[in-house]
Amino acid sequence: MKKVALIFTGGTISMKVSSKLQGAIPGVSPEEIVATLQEATDYDNLEAIEFSKLPSPSITPENMYELKNVIDRYVNDDGYVGVVIVHGTDTLEETAFFLDVVSKSDKPIVVTGSMKNASELGYDGLTNLDSSVKTVMSGESRQKGVLVVMNYQIHAASEVTKTHTLNLDTFKSIEFGPLGIIDDEDVLYYRMHKRKDYPLKNAYGENVALLKAYAGMKGDVIDYYIEAGYEGLVIEALGRGNVPPLLMHGIKKARAHGLEIVITSRTIAGRVLDTYGYVGGGKDLVRQGCILGGTLSGVKARILLMIALKNGCRHEELQKIFAM
Repeated sequence: MKKVALIFTGGTISMKVSSKLQGAIPGVSPEEIVATLQEATDYDNLEAIEFSKLPSPSITPENMYELKNVIDRYVNDDGYVGVVIVHGTDTLEETAFFLDVVSKSDKPIVVTGSMKNASELGYDGLTNLDSSVKTVMSGESRQKGVLVVMNYQIHAASEVTKTHTLNLDTFKSIEFGPLGIIDDEDVLYYRMHKRKDYPLKNAYGENVALLKAYAGMKGDVIDYYIEAGYEGLVIEALGRGNVPPLLMHGIKKARAHGLEIVITSRTIAGRVLDTYGYVGGGKDLVRQGCILGGTLSGVKARILLMIALKNGCRHEELQKIFAM
């Protein structure tokens, strides 16, 4: 039987509560977690690899870049059927999307984690790991891009987001729902998902920021990013993709300095479109050279812009990539 590589980055799944520090900290090794899983199942093909011990707020784009290189060792090895990435949940969707953009393998790559630490009742770490291994071992999981498996559900990395600070059922694909489920021993896919084949190599640039629009927002907030030499800016705009008119002078100034600006929406579903022609409306933003980010969330649009700019993509190429 081919092996499944379980690459641990850290996160709640490997934590226990420390009475001294009065909080959850890393306390369970990958080997211990995998050994416990194997005791409860029939798996004899699991290999634990420790990438890091980082809580997910500490994960950086550099870590994502390095993680992809580690993943390649296993997906390019015929002895492995696929890979499970074990990750903290706070930035899980960003790492999963980064990997989805730059990974080209047809083998399943699944990202999972845990909402509860190993000291808590209802610890969901082992259940999520079990579901992830089953997903990787299913032939139906090939050629679907990077998947996120949590709470018996399978999601596309491009669609899923964390929606609740506490609930085990926190990861949801708001617009279309999960791709499928894990039910007992069965991995069941209920809908098709078109994998986007981005023409981008594994790379990242640091100087891309994310701003959230709000009523009365002024353009001078953008001055910092211009002066600091940022290359790109993602704005989570209002509604369909509109911003307060007071923000426009900052956007115009940023574009004049060569910053690429991508517009997404701060709402949790739907795509942005240049519907409105008033000052600050979608058409006005497009006229200033802003790029519409489709259905991507702000954090995912930032990831894509970071990768694309480091790949040397110019404005016209960026427009095509965000229109995919």
